[in-house]
Order: sequence, then C-alpha cells, then structure tokens
Amino acid sequence: MKSAKHFYEHLTNTSVVSKTLKNVLLLPLFLAIVGCNVKPQPIDYGNDGCYFCKMTIVDKIHAAEIVTKKGKVYKFDATECMVNFSKEFDTNEIALYLSNDYMRPEVLTDATQATFLISENVPSPMGANLSAFSNQSDAGKVQSDKGGDLYNWNQLLAKFRE
Repeated sequence: MKSAKHFYEHLTNTSVVSKTLKNVLLLPLFLAIVGCNVKPQPIDYGNDGCYFCKMTIVDKIHAAEIVTKKGKVYKFDATECMVNFSKEFDTNEIALYLSNDYMRPEVLTDATQATFLISENVPSPMGANLSAFSNQSDAGKVQSDKGGDLYNWNQLLAKFRE
C-alpha cells in the first residue's frame, strides 16, 4: 500500500511539474505571436496625435500610418509627415506604409502601391497639397479636375528628398 501511495504522489508531482514547465515554455511563444501583430490600428480622429508634428489628427482624407515589423504603430496627420518621419527612421524596420485613400476617407491603403497627387487645389494638413489614391484611375480623374502632378511611391520619396 505504501508503494502505491508513493507512486501516486510521484505521478501527481510529475504532472504538476510537467504542466508548469509546459506553461513556462508556451508563454514566450504566445507573447511573440500577440506582441508582434503587424497590422494597422484605426485612427481616433480628434484624439490621436501626429507622431511627427504633434498636431491632432482630424483630417480623414490625408492621415497616414507606419507599422513596424514588431507591430509598433506610428500615426500621422498627413502623408508628408510620414515621409519626413521615415527619413529619420530605420526603414528596414518598417513593415507597412499606409495612407488614407482620398476617394474613401478613413480607409488606409498601401502607400507603396498608391498613386499620389500634389495639387494646390487639394490642400493637405501640412501644406504639401499631397493626397494618396489606391488606384491610378481615381488619381487621374481628380488630377484632370484639380490639376497637379502624379507620383508613385518612389517618385514621391525622391521629390521629398530634394
């Protein structure tokens, strides 16, 4: 009887140790998955501040975001703030560049695939008159109505580095 009791105590203790060890090993994996969630966050217009210029983000057409590979989100009141910020940031750490689509306010689009219009007839919060479009056709329509010049992402970066 004594050996059965001893065996039961050993089995119980091993089970507790095994469960604890499993939890300790799974915790870092869980934190890595949850902590590195690379996705945009909604902008809280009227409350969130621009990381670059510190203005409150209120314009639902021109806002922008950067999401790092570790999941950190930087919000901007205008695409020009995002571009200027990226000059001072290790761009190898950036997973997503996002700009609001001019045709669909509050909808973020991949800035690296967007078409940009710089037109004095379409003012943006920081005065660069820069608007993003998720497709070139929409950008062309607004350009024909408002004037200005069209750029892709690389052309835009080059223009802001001038």
